[in-house]
Amino acid sequence: MRISVEKVFKYKLDFYYQQALIYLATLLLYVGIKGSVIEDQFVFVFRDPIVYIIMFFVAVSIVVLILNWIRDRKLIVTEDKIIFHHRYHERVIHLSDIEWMHIGREMLVQTAGRFQMVVFKMKGRLRLFRIRVGRYERDRELVAEMERIAERVPKGKRGRFGMSRRKSV
Repeated sequence: MRISVEKVFKYKLDFYYQQALIYLATLLLYVGIKGSVIEDQFVFVFRDPIVYIIMFFVAVSIVVLILNWIRDRKLIVTEDKIIFHHRYHERVIHLSDIEWMHIGREMLVQTAGRFQMVVFKMKGRLRLFRIRVGRYERDRELVAEMERIAERVPKGKRGRFGMSRRKSV
């Protein structure tokens, strides 16, 4: 009897929190600078269109934060499968269905760390799966788990990632 150990990696919401706080601080700072104090009362003019633009960004960033919090995204890694989970759907990838896997860095994204992305291709599917390691909590442990899985599946060719280049005629 084999005991399956699940490792759960939650999706980070830090970026969304920071974005909402920065927009809110910008709004408060702008209102503080633009407003005026008359007879110990703060008077604010709502006719300024920049205030409405900043309020729109604040509202959108808070809505996006709440939606991502409700979605509750997780990456679950077990002995024989990888599960992409969120509140309304779950996608199970069995390791036997993986054609190849590559652990490396994404060339277009400039983030710290040697391992930024895990790319794998499933048999019978054209599109690739990309896991951006920095978007999940405990990223070092996630990389270790992905390296453990990569030992059991074929290695991907560096730089290919499913994008075919046309030969000029």
